[in-house]
Amino acid sequence: MAQIMTPVKWSQKIVMKGDDKGEVVFTATIAPGWHMYSNDVDPNIGPSPLSISFPTLKGVKLDGGLRPSAKPHVQYDDMFEAELRWWTNSVSISQRFTATEPDFKIAGNISFSACNDQNCIPPSKESFSLSGKAKIKADKAKEVDEADAKAADTAEVPARADSVAATDTVAAAVAPAVAIPSDSAVITDLWAPATAEVQQAESQQSTSLWYIFFTCFLGGFVALVTPCVWPMIPMTVSFFMKKGNGAKSRGDAFVYGLSIIVIYVAMGLIVTLAFGASALNALSTNAICNIIFFLLLVVFAISFFGAFEITLPASWSNKIDNAAGKTTGLLSIFFMAFTLVLVSFSCTGPIIGTLLVEAVSTGDTLGPAVGMFGFSLALAIPFCLFALFPSMLAKAPKSGSWMNTVKVVLGFVELALSLKFLSVADLAYGWHTLDREAFLVLWIAIFLMMGLYLMGLYNFKHYGKANSSIGVFRFFLAMISIAFAAYLVPGLWGAPLKGVSAFVPPLYTQDFNLYGRALTEYSDYDEGMRAAAEQDKPVLLDFSGYGCVNCRKMEGAVLDNDKVHAMIENNFVVIKLMVDEKKALPDPVTVSEYGREVILETYGDKWSYLQRHKFNANAQPYYVILDPTTGALLSGPFVYDENIAAFTRFLERGMAK
Repeated sequence: MAQIMTPVKWSQKIVMKGDDKGEVVFTATIAPGWHMYSNDVDPNIGPSPLSISFPTLKGVKLDGGLRPSAKPHVQYDDMFEAELRWWTNSVSISQRFTATEPDFKIAGNISFSACNDQNCIPPSKESFSLSGKAKIKADKAKEVDEADAKAADTAEVPARADSVAATDTVAAAVAPAVAIPSDSAVITDLWAPATAEVQQAESQQSTSLWYIFFTCFLGGFVALVTPCVWPMIPMTVSFFMKKGNGAKSRGDAFVYGLSIIVIYVAMGLIVTLAFGASALNALSTNAICNIIFFLLLVVFAISFFGAFEITLPASWSNKIDNAAGKTTGLLSIFFMAFTLVLVSFSCTGPIIGTLLVEAVSTGDTLGPAVGMFGFSLALAIPFCLFALFPSMLAKAPKSGSWMNTVKVVLGFVELALSLKFLSVADLAYGWHTLDREAFLVLWIAIFLMMGLYLMGLYNFKHYGKANSSIGVFRFFLAMISIAFAAYLVPGLWGAPLKGVSAFVPPLYTQDFNLYGRALTEYSDYDEGMRAAAEQDKPVLLDFSGYGCVNCRKMEGAVLDNDKVHAMIENNFVVIKLMVDEKKALPDPVTVSEYGREVILETYGDKWSYLQRHKFNANAQPYYVILDPTTGALLSGPFVYDENIAAFTRFLERGMAK
């Protein structure tokens, strides 16, 4: 499975504006969910800015600096304590020039970096070579003196262009490429590709589809015990039982259940088709969409608290019900199932909406369809089960006020879940209104209030007076809710809370953290591998970057965890390679990659090449565990995932081998 990410695609063209005037237009098409840093980002802050070098300028000289087609988005980033600038979707960068000869040539390199909410690619290079013709008289071409020619070869771009600072300096010609020395680490076994091993490791990683399925399956069972669905089960099954003989009635009930599944799966497919595969992934990481998800879940929660009901137009259900009465056979049963879906929407709608939001947030294309299959399967099972065993209907719980309790509890759960999406937006925009402490305080309040509600200490006025007399099951639910609120309290002082690490904001947003410590890390691959061989310890190889925000998130939320930190410190040698390191190599190194020669000029180039060459990957953060003597893969890869339990299993697999 290829892991090379290419979120930015470039095209170049020459546009003549007169006989000898023209401009080179570089157009970047940026993948949904990604952003490319602009040319006026301070390179000393972290992210690598866009730069364009022109080592080859024949018969042409540059006029002015780079001119972007749009101003970059400006956003303060707390991680780097500075304003960052970037573009999304697409942008064109133009460079004006004056031709000094009838036939001219322009060649060079584009250097850029990009990130999304989960990954960053290292500073990447895109080469270009363009030629054109200008209407210049021969005698005018001869007027170009040596000073102009020299300036064209080593031209400097002015400091600013319009309202956007153009900090690019046109680089001098790249130093002659040198062959890889015979003792270079690039050709040792430690650099040997581990692509096949990486693919095998990837196939062993759990997929989010199972999580979506089981979450939605559980949601379907919850929907069953709501006031809109539960009373329909005995009514519908009794209708089928009275309609004909036992075998036929059971067959009709199965068709009814299958129709429910078909309707809900179709709903999931419609969501996927409406947004598209790439849009689903963009929705999962887009801050504005996460704000919308947050507001949507809050509305669902208020609805379950009894303030109002979310219903579909009555004309819809009436039309479907009439269609069921006019048709016969399997089509009639299908319309009956459709009627159930519409009538029960006031209860199932918020649950379905929440589950679809959660499915979309995983970014998996099949998520909505798989989620709706799990939900509908749980919803259809009772109809088929009671049709097979009609006597069970008499033992089923009767409808009553307990169903309102289910709705209120669901309201609390949806309110808590909504904060997860608000947290994503808060991190993206750097508002700092929902840091880890604020998030935990709200969750503690929500689950404490839910526990007190279950104890019968209060009720919402829409559902009548509080009932101080509660059952045993409700008592245990109240105890679990209050205990969970108590479990969250130590997190206010930096406790990792690994049981909910996938939901709460990362530890780096914690103002008061008693758990953070620094690991001993090697910054050179070969040096770290030698040290690991001497200590006889496996290597935790961390591909990171100064401009990789998600790398900082992983360090704060996972690597600073007490248990994870102890496991790494006691059992591994850590090598942390910064793929955007600007320090120049003693000598440029030429390597062959994908049939072309690539010049490695900086240590960042070298470590980025190592990641591509050995693991066929180019996104950060990226963790693997290696054998110190052979460089063979022992565990991984592990990418951005703040699930502490999953990272611990990743470490344990490496230790076991």
